[in-house]
Amino acid sequence: MIEEPQLFAAAPAAVADTAAPLAHRLRPESLADFLGHEQLLGPGKPLREAIEGGTIASMVLWGPPGCGKTTLARLLAHYTAKEFVTFSAVTEGVPRVREIIREAELRRRAEQRGTILFCDEIHRFNRAQQDAFLPSVEAGVITLIGATTENPSFELNSALLSRLRVFVLQPLSAEAISAIIRRALRQLANERRNVPELAPEALDLLVRHSDGDARRALNATEAVVSHLARKARTEAVPAAEIASILERRLAQYDKSGEQHYNLMSALHKSVRGSDADAALYWFARMVEGGEDMLYIARRVVRMAVEDIGLADPRGLSIALAAKDAFDFLGSPEGDLAIAEAIVYLATAPKSNRVYAAWGEAQQAARDHPAEPVPLHIRNAPTRLMKDIGYGEGYRYDHAEGGHAAGQQYLPDALRDAHWYEASDSGYEKTVAERIAWWRRRRASTPGDTQS
Repeated sequence: MIEEPQLFAAAPAAVADTAAPLAHRLRPESLADFLGHEQLLGPGKPLREAIEGGTIASMVLWGPPGCGKTTLARLLAHYTAKEFVTFSAVTEGVPRVREIIREAELRRRAEQRGTILFCDEIHRFNRAQQDAFLPSVEAGVITLIGATTENPSFELNSALLSRLRVFVLQPLSAEAISAIIRRALRQLANERRNVPELAPEALDLLVRHSDGDARRALNATEAVVSHLARKARTEAVPAAEIASILERRLAQYDKSGEQHYNLMSALHKSVRGSDADAALYWFARMVEGGEDMLYIARRVVRMAVEDIGLADPRGLSIALAAKDAFDFLGSPEGDLAIAEAIVYLATAPKSNRVYAAWGEAQQAARDHPAEPVPLHIRNAPTRLMKDIGYGEGYRYDHAEGGHAAGQQYLPDALRDAHWYEASDSGYEKTVAERIAWWRRRRASTPGDTQS
């Protein structure tokens, strides 16, 4: 269990700046008051030891909104003798960065004191702008601490990223959010009258509504209290009343960021793993987040050819039909067609043998890019080509017994290569039997011709 800090439990109403947002009024002032992220800040963890020892190196804090990146960065100012300067990549630019660096160089020479530059939303700088940090980070003029909601692997240039240690902050646990909400209720009770008691299930609803985001939790709590405090209460407020106050939760989704790829990956892997319920959930998350439905439809077609393949050839037809149905009906009616295709593919037999064989055949083409086509299967549209042997000895398969002439169709260097090996899943079991039959027929047919 998390031990709940008592920092604000006895704060007098006269001290609180009630004009400031609740998230600002409850901002922790020490690591002891910072809830969550025990994997980074628990006793003996490297980040906590670095902070408490004042040995802070350049880093980037990566995590979703409301997980405490900015708060954690500001707490560093209490644990270091270095000057702490904040900077926003949203509202400020490279000239301000250069100004901070010049001040840092002067301070270091005059006072023998370093500078920590905290860059909020560092991913908002493009790769060229990020280069402005490089020389000073390399020389130790500044210690850079960046905060980002986006994957640093995608958003930071490799030269800068190689000089930063990445710390990943996860959404806050339900336990941590619950503690934050209870702390907020105590703070609001000190600032105003008529703060109602919430029933346990009402508190649980607020926690679920927050989705691991402390800022959302505090904003929702303040809104609920402001609404409920209009009249005196003698009983705990039930969850149903809280639900009527809270606005509809928006799906956590970013159509252009990492969530876009993570949720599509989750949908694809759920289909591959034959979990129709999980696949529908991730599909619904993407729809609620406003994803381009034709993008989803294209990926569903990809699932059909990559993961179902010839185990169920109808999967591709159904995926394409779903795309056409969505084109015809639009949303929301057409969404159901894509959902139907997703369920069909999730419950269909699976095979990636064609997908794997195609990759191996492509690699063989790269490894053997100039192998000649066997003469007997070359096209011979002119007399000259016939005279030099093009098409000579070709046997028409339909004229042979069993429709198998038994000739060689690969170059000599690849004569015995086999890339596609059908599985025994679904319809592909029949394909495997046919391939074995054709191979036996070709092997038993005399007169294998290779010119």
